[in-house]
Parts: sequence; structure tokens; C-alpha cells
Amino acid sequence: MAIGTRSGFIIRYLSVFALASLVWEFAHMPLYTLWTTGTVGEIAFAALHCAAGDVLIGTSALLLAIVLFGGSGWPGQRAVIVAVAAVTFGLAYTVFSEWLNVELRQSWAYRDAMPTLPPIGTGLTPILQWIIVPLAAYRESLIATRRHSHPQQHTRHQHGTRAND
Repeated sequence: MAIGTRSGFIIRYLSVFALASLVWEFAHMPLYTLWTTGTVGEIAFAALHCAAGDVLIGTSALLLAIVLFGGSGWPGQRAVIVAVAAVTFGLAYTVFSEWLNVELRQSWAYRDAMPTLPPIGTGLTPILQWIIVPLAAYRESLIATRRHSHPQQHTRHQHGTRAND
């Protein structure tokens, strides 16, 4: 794979990841106590701040996964192991961060409406976020990269003709 393909994948991944993280942060904000105690400005700032942090975590998780498992052929090769590793790294950090900030530092708190996972008590929506958002961004980036790498095949298949025609 060419370097341009790799950088294009990463740029697309982070773009999709950032937008999805921002949407997710605003969507699950009602499950945090800030929703009932904060002002509109505080809630907006928290969602933007958390989304920015998500992008930093997501970037780190993806780059670490690429370095450890990607190899020179990534993303054309070893795509699944890199995706699994990136999700695992992001998820591990999130579980630690939620525990640290909810239990120890008490920087934020869940409302009773937040489903939590026993025994650690981590909120379900942050866990789901770090499974769904990176996988969706990765899938979108992989499809776009493959489409870009093989534009004639993509065009032929879209028009319903066989590649041998």
C-alpha cells in the first residue's frame, strides 16, 4: 500500500470518528448528572471537551494498533487485527478513565438512568461508544480506501456489469 493510502485512511477515520464522537457525546449527556446541574454552556463545553478527548484517545489507539499490528501492507492487509486492537486500546483506556473520574476523582457522575456494568460500575454508553464509533469509522475508511484503490471495479459494480465485460 502506498503512503498516500495510509494517510488518506487515517484522515478519513479521524474525520468520521470526530463527528461521530461529537454526536455521541451530546446524545448520551442526559445520562450524566451535569445534564440536570449544569448550564447549557457547561453542557456544551463538556460535550465538546469530551469529544476532543475522544479524538486524542482514538488517534492514539489507532496509531498504536497500526504500529504494533499493521505492517507495511496495512490497510490492504491486516485490517481486521488493527481494527480489533484499536477498539481494544480505546476501550481499555475508557474503562480506566471512567473508573478514575467517576469513582476516584469524582470529576463527573452518572445519573440513575445510566446503565452500568457490574462489578466495575462503568457506564454502558461509554463502553458502547468505544465499540461502535471506532468500528463505524474504521469500516467507512476501509471501504473508501478500497474504492479509491480500485476505482474501475467500483464503477463497474455500481453499474451492474461484470468486471470481465
